[in-house]
Amino acid sequence: MIIERSIKKEIEEQLFKGKVIIIYGPRRVGKTTLVKEILGKYGDEGKYINCDILQNKQGLESQDDKKLRDFLGTGKIFIIDEAQRVENIGINLKILVDTYPDIQIIATGSSSFDLSNKINEPLTGRSFTFMLYPISVSEMSTVYKNSQEIDTNLENMLLFGSYPEIASGTAIDKIGYLQELSSNYLYKDALEFEGLKKPEMIVKLLQLIALQIGSEISYNELAVKLETTRKTIMNYIYLLEQAFVIFRLPPFSRNIRNEIGRKNKIYFYDLGVRNALINSFDKIENRNDIGGLWENFLLIERKKLMEKKKWYRNRYFWRTQDKEEIDYVEDYDGRLHGYEFKWGNKTYNIPKSFIDEYKNSDISIVNRSNYKEFLGI
Repeated sequence: MIIERSIKKEIEEQLFKGKVIIIYGPRRVGKTTLVKEILGKYGDEGKYINCDILQNKQGLESQDDKKLRDFLGTGKIFIIDEAQRVENIGINLKILVDTYPDIQIIATGSSSFDLSNKINEPLTGRSFTFMLYPISVSEMSTVYKNSQEIDTNLENMLLFGSYPEIASGTAIDKIGYLQELSSNYLYKDALEFEGLKKPEMIVKLLQLIALQIGSEISYNELAVKLETTRKTIMNYIYLLEQAFVIFRLPPFSRNIRNEIGRKNKIYFYDLGVRNALINSFDKIENRNDIGGLWENFLLIERKKLMEKKKWYRNRYFWRTQDKEEIDYVEDYDGRLHGYEFKWGNKTYNIPKSFIDEYKNSDISIVNRSNYKEFLGI
């Protein structure tokens, strides 16, 4: 099953406008496949350069414009894959785009803390940036005949996630694939950064986080369990975010005194990876974490939708010391929009204190009957 990536058309629309195109994303999310598809339309005019190869890495480290152009060779569009491997890549790309505005360079990287630090400042005003996630439910919907097929595949997405090899059916042994992916390979970039030498701590940290999706995370509690410092935990979580393994959702707090305003919630970019970390692939009806899975699924899919639509909205959860709560809150257009996620048919009492305090706000329930609308399908 071939699934068209939604950002492909967007990227193609920005080609040959005198700017570098940067594509971020986790490992194995399909960046190389995507750029090679784009490159394929240009035949001999295109060239793919893999910076995991030492010769290519070194060839791009010169700051002589003629040497850089000679290294690229003939052609007009060049893919620089794993660009974070190249020292001073941002400066060198600036040299190329300023000196040779008629060529197109597309740079990809799996670690945003590395690639962005090397690229953002030198390329200010000279780049278009795109984020490639695991396959979205919206992208998958384009290969289904009807809406019912999306619902039928929902359990698979909650259990096995949506990495391309999973979503397309290429991975014959889905659990084996995810276990390999969720080993050190997925967060290799985080381990390499600053020479981190405790992969076992990162695995244990991720396992603890995996067991708490949908709940607030205490860095102090994690530090005690892992026998380390709070600062170390915060550092590792930051690196795992930048490696596109997890993302944080902060609490919303503005006026009400007893609102919780310190602990974050942490979710995974892919539920298959989350489940592999704790070796949990039981069927939905046998699980006691379905609420957390559903919450994580809706949040990451909403995040993908917002990226696609270019919706710039602040994202939070809301809870008080009295345990009134809203799973998810978006702040835009001068109003708060709350969403409560329900897998089952349990009732939900809308928090009166939230409505009273934040005038003109609204709260909706998202369940299996209306989630496709919430996700723009």
